Amino acid sequence: MFVIIQAHEYQKYAAVLDQMFRLRKKVFADTLGWDVPVIGPYERDSYDALAPAYLVWCNDSRTRLYGGMRLMPTTGPTLLYDVFRETFPAAADLVAPGIWEGTRMCIDEEAIAKDFPNIDAGRAFSMMLLALCECALDHGIHTMISNYEPYLKRVYKRAGAEVEELGRADGYGKYPVCCGAFEVSDRVLRRMRAALGLTLPLYVRHVPARSVVTQFLEMAA
Repeated sequence: MFVIIQAHEYQKYAAVLDQMFRLRKKVFADTLGWDVPVIGPYERDSYDALAPAYLVWCNDSRTRLYGGMRLMPTTGPTLLYDVFRETFPAAADLVAPGIWEGTRMCIDEEAIAKDFPNIDAGRAFSMMLLALCECALDHGIHTMISNYEPYLKRVYKRAGAEVEELGRADGYGKYPVCCGAFEVSDRVLRRMRAALGLTLPLYVRHVPARSVVTQFLEMAA
């Protein structure tokens, strides 16, 4: 299942988040060699201390992680402006409540291969992107912003996502870093589902049976 984890649910998904930070170290520090903060077996940075939301792919019992990514509003601190400001033109205003940043997207290829042998890495990434589109649309987000290396455009195309490259810059690593704006809309959602041959939603928003106010009133009665 694909779920969104907000700050008040960190404890509920503690096992999944633990696996996610371990996976981030394995992918970004050990495999890709990025200059990222590593604390023991985990990759965490200062933005993880700002109560971001995490979109994760896990099993129904929330004990096994298959992939995840971090989501942050552009109205607050972001890697986009703090680190990758040179990747988009000065005239571009990417700060708005409906524009969010997606970072640290990664999948556990070994776990996916074991539990879903018919899903290769490319399709797994595509499924993450589709779930992201569904999640963002459900939460009133109209644009996702991400920085990526040029080769990832093939992955986005395979997923049916629509990305507008706003700019790119050298000096961050071996390859240029691009800044892309991803449209979030019903039209794009239909296109992505068609590209993957899927009709049912991957992401389903959890709606509490009772509100906090209702529970409080019942306790006070």
